[in-house]
Amino acid sequence: MAWLMAPLALLIERVVGYPPVLFKLIGHPVTWMGALITWFEARLNQGDNRRLKGAVMLLMLLGTGLAFSLLVLVITRSIPFGWVIESVLASSLLAQKELGRAVKAVADGLNLSLDSGRRAVSHIVGRDPNVLDESGVAKAAIESLAESTSDGIVAPLFWLFVGGLPGIVLYKAVNTADSMVGHKTDRYAEFGWASAKFDDLVNWIPARLSALLIAGASFVVRRNDPEAAWSTALRDARKHASPNAGWPEAAFAGSLGIALGGPRSYDGELHDLPSFGDGRRELTSLDVLSALVLYWAVLNVLLGLAVALGLILWRFA
Repeated sequence: MAWLMAPLALLIERVVGYPPVLFKLIGHPVTWMGALITWFEARLNQGDNRRLKGAVMLLMLLGTGLAFSLLVLVITRSIPFGWVIESVLASSLLAQKELGRAVKAVADGLNLSLDSGRRAVSHIVGRDPNVLDESGVAKAAIESLAESTSDGIVAPLFWLFVGGLPGIVLYKAVNTADSMVGHKTDRYAEFGWASAKFDDLVNWIPARLSALLIAGASFVVRRNDPEAAWSTALRDARKHASPNAGWPEAAFAGSLGIALGGPRSYDGELHDLPSFGDGRRELTSLDVLSALVLYWAVLNVLLGLAVALGLILWRFA
């Protein structure tokens, strides 16, 4: 029955999410990882050999995550239905419910005012929201939704299937480290090198699976284009600076008939970035809602495939 842990975790998180009261009481596993990364970074990111020190930090982070998850397994594997407890714990490292809520808040905000939309999108993107017009806010929300579909849902579920609870814990540790120190700034360019490269590695397969899922889900959403989703991903994904982020973004753009990417501002500096897709460039809150419809269709397809794969593995393992 342990093979059913992954689909059960996916279902639990989709229905329940991570309870806010629990977050207030004990925080969240990702915030615990973040606190540990901050502690390591403050002590190691100085002096010479920062690339080596960053690699040491990543190894210590992964070692801590592995030790904790194996300790949990020792406990859960010694009690009846321990795999259900593992599913509950693993569900905290998926992000379906919160991602959908955060992006819906952007659409709702834009329907009220541009400032409300900017405030909502500031919670999910790193770019400067104050320079974004309505189309820019909508585009930022859809890009974040697309990328997070891959690294917030598909990738952790993939590693949950591959490595069980330790697999998803280690993936989230790498992904959190990359988000915190994997930046090409003076402070992190060397120290975060190992985290950024390892994150590229562990997301390589999930990013491409995400594009396939988006194309597949486009078959069941009216007016979406599954062929354009996949062909746009094949054509435009390589334009992205990341070897992985372009796949879900381009697939979303092709499916929805819109254009994503293009120039954007970070820390007051304008960056001329490539575009994905050949469709409309002027977007509104309605496009964010259309992206959410596609997103939930992707999750439905993903849940169905996870259940089917779990049953097959359980039957023949």
